Amino acid sequence: MSSKPLPPPPKLSGLTTPSGGNESSFSYSTPSSSSSRVASRYHTPSSVGGATTTASKQRQASRGGGGGGAPSYESFAPRTSEQRARLARIAALTAGPCFANSSSSSSNNEQKVDDDRPAFTLTEAMCPPTPSSSKNAVAAPIDSVNDESSSAVDETISATLQLTQTQAANLSSLIKHAASLRLALHASLNIGNDVSRRHADLLRHSGELSAAAERLQAEEQLLTRRAEEIGMPLQHYDAVDRIGPLVGVLFKEGGRVVVRGIARLHVDNADEFVEVLGQIDDAVEFFGDSGGGAEVFGRPGSSANAGGRGGRREKLAARQAFESNASGSAEYYRRACALQDAALELLRVGVADRVSQTCTQIQDALHIPKVPIAADKLEASLVYTRFHGISKRSNALISIARKRLDALGNDSVASASYDDLLTLCRNTYCGARETLLTTTVRRHMDILKERHGLVGMTRLASVFLIRLCTVETALYLDFFGDPEKRRYPRKKTKGALPQVDEEDEAKEEGGVSGEGNNNQVPPSPGSPGYKRMGSSGSVPAASALASQILSEDGTYRDAEFQSMLGNLCSALHRTVRRGLVSVLDLDVLCQVVSVLREERSAANSSPTTLAAARAVSGVIRDAQERLIFCANGALHKEVSRFKPTARDLNYPGKLLGEEPKVAIIIEDESGSAEKKQDAKEAEGDVETKKDHGDDAVAAQLRVYESWFPPMRSVLRILSKIFRVVEPRVFEDIALQSVQSCTKSLKDGSVHVLRKSGQIHADLFLVKHLLILREQLSPFDIQLRSVERQLDFSEAGRAVTRFLANRNRRLFSMSTENALITLLREGVSVQESSVDSKRDLEDCLRSACNDFIEHTSSTLLGPIGGFVDQCKNVSVGSNSVAAKAEALANAPFTNGLLVKGVFTSALQNIDRELDNVSKQMTLYLENAATQGILLKPVVRKVTRSLEEAKRFIGEVSSREDNGWDGEAKIEVLKLIEEYEAKIKVASSKK
Repeated sequence: MSSKPLPPPPKLSGLTTPSGGNESSFSYSTPSSSSSRVASRYHTPSSVGGATTTASKQRQASRGGGGGGAPSYESFAPRTSEQRARLARIAALTAGPCFANSSSSSSNNEQKVDDDRPAFTLTEAMCPPTPSSSKNAVAAPIDSVNDESSSAVDETISATLQLTQTQAANLSSLIKHAASLRLALHASLNIGNDVSRRHADLLRHSGELSAAAERLQAEEQLLTRRAEEIGMPLQHYDAVDRIGPLVGVLFKEGGRVVVRGIARLHVDNADEFVEVLGQIDDAVEFFGDSGGGAEVFGRPGSSANAGGRGGRREKLAARQAFESNASGSAEYYRRACALQDAALELLRVGVADRVSQTCTQIQDALHIPKVPIAADKLEASLVYTRFHGISKRSNALISIARKRLDALGNDSVASASYDDLLTLCRNTYCGARETLLTTTVRRHMDILKERHGLVGMTRLASVFLIRLCTVETALYLDFFGDPEKRRYPRKKTKGALPQVDEEDEAKEEGGVSGEGNNNQVPPSPGSPGYKRMGSSGSVPAASALASQILSEDGTYRDAEFQSMLGNLCSALHRTVRRGLVSVLDLDVLCQVVSVLREERSAANSSPTTLAAARAVSGVIRDAQERLIFCANGALHKEVSRFKPTARDLNYPGKLLGEEPKVAIIIEDESGSAEKKQDAKEAEGDVETKKDHGDDAVAAQLRVYESWFPPMRSVLRILSKIFRVVEPRVFEDIALQSVQSCTKSLKDGSVHVLRKSGQIHADLFLVKHLLILREQLSPFDIQLRSVERQLDFSEAGRAVTRFLANRNRRLFSMSTENALITLLREGVSVQESSVDSKRDLEDCLRSACNDFIEHTSSTLLGPIGGFVDQCKNVSVGSNSVAAKAEALANAPFTNGLLVKGVFTSALQNIDRELDNVSKQMTLYLENAATQGILLKPVVRKVTRSLEEAKRFIGEVSSREDNGWDGEAKIEVLKLIEEYEAKIKVASSKK
């Protein structure tokens, strides 16, 4: 809405006061066409309107008190269309201005007269006029108009009054109607308030009723719970009294005597039996915990129930004297325990006794253990078929006990009895299986060893044990596994055992009676899908069967079952260990370890064959111990205590192929004729290969034969045991063997020096040290260790001080004890670091330096002696002049002698170079190695020749002692020729 104030209501024109009327009473009437009049008043004024406007102007002028009329404010601030529309609506609501419809009957003269008439508003018309105003209002027209105009005005006033009265009547009726509506509204409000009040009362009463209902419900629950608490002992009492005849237990003489009889309840009726077990367990729980019976008689299963029926708990209850004043809960706890023992006795008879009975029947039928079963017929024998026949019923009974144990929990009073029962069943089963299989397994191991030897036996026996563990695990799960967690793949796995037909599955082999067999039956020996246990072809079948029995069920991890499998697999350890004790051949031991490692990997691939893997691991440890012992013995014999013969030290004869001999070393000195025959055959083979000079294998064998025997033994033994023993053990053996080999090579070089000369001794040592270093590099070992030794050098003094001390404390529990002091002062530990690789490098460096020194001396010949003599003379003199004088007067510096020395050396250099080159080629096959060794020799020779030139220059400058210009030139020329030949020989390398 606009913030401007509304204009004052328009004045109503055309209202006149009758001249002769009563001033004190007026009658008003509003014409029905007031809206049209408002429109004519404000928009299209008629003649009457014009007169009225004139009259209003005159009236305003008279009110203004003066001559000229003031202009309307609308001329300065004209109203907007919205304001005019609002004023028109207000005028319509307030009846608006009233005019007589004189447009059709009035004349022009009358219009002019009307213009002079005064104008009246509706308010003024509804109010009684005052005398003065009426007089003025009447006097003015009287003076200005005639009688006809007075009568017209009276008629207009009468019409206006009549219209005003009509409108007043209408307004009165509207006011009455508005009053009636107001009364009806007040009545409606009163009714609404009354309804709200009643609704609030209803809500309050509803809340009170809800609270009362909840209170009653809580009271009802409390009463129900109390009733159940009151009735709970009664139901347990009733259960104990009622269940006794069902499980074959009667309590006579008021409970003093417990009589065991035949039970009317059958374990095959699983639903009823489980329900009865639940009631008995609840009674034991109630009377044991709430009644305090467990404190009187002890917890059920508190002692191992390994023997017969009843156990410690029943015996304790039987010895307990019956007291009439004793607590009823304690007495009924004793009875509930007796009922539980009787019920579990039914399960024990159905599982443990049945297993023991079946085992006895199989032993009688197959004469076990006197007659072992053939390995290829084991799976089809009664040992498996009879147990498969009773597995389904036994598994159902064991599942009942296991589910009850899971439902009760480990902390329950009644759960220990179920745990004892399951342990008894497992022990009985494992004992029966071990009794039936031990003799057969051991006999099969012995047969394999006799037929295939130790290496072949280890492989076949490992495969046999893997298959045995897999089949035994499947049978064990048939007895003790959870059927709900077992899963069998529908898709047939390659190599898996074939599924048998339903008819064959329903049949029972070996006279099985009493139970059906719905489990998978192994194929018969004649069937196509059967694979003999112990053959290599059974490994895929075992893997497939293992994949079938693997599931979420971890029952096969039971300690009793794994112990049984370990005892069966120990036959492998027993048989192999007997064979290992007598084996001295490293190759056989290495093959045994390698085969066992492969089989252990296959066994570790499935959790069902971990027992076989553990057994194989034990055999591997024994074989490794035997291998380490034999390797150390061979190294000690062939390296540390090696006594070389003339044939072993025949260098360079061995390199030249003189009297070749095949180096076939047999560790067993007392070897059989078979090994000797093999050695002869090997020699014949090598002789045949020797005839073929181009044969690479024969050439490599000759190279291998040329090695020094101790080094050959070290490398051969290390290469055999590298992948077989543990890395730490191998490194320790390699450390000791390299030290012994290095020492043996040094001793061998001394013998070669005595026999063949210096160059052969040097090249012999360099050759073998290079080969040893090269062959050790693939092993990637550090050859470092810390040796600790006990030093007893101070022991004598410590003993002397101990005996001299009279106040010694022998029994003092402190560091001042005399014995501790004696040990601490008399014995010390000496540590030393050993690095065989560093020692080997030092030895090789020393050998190379010796070869360089000796070879350079050989090549220089008399030149080296001449240079050394010159150096000795120079060292003996103090000043330079004295040195030159002494050197010039020395007899060995005579020109003719010096020329003869260089001439002789030049004549011999070709032969010496050829000899050195030939020997290096003979000992060192690699040309790069030859060049590396020859370069320092050439440098040293060249350096000696330079010194010889310097000395000759100093001696020949005085031109005496046989020196002149021509002699000097000849000697220098000889030196240059000598040096050129040396360089040419080195360039060829």
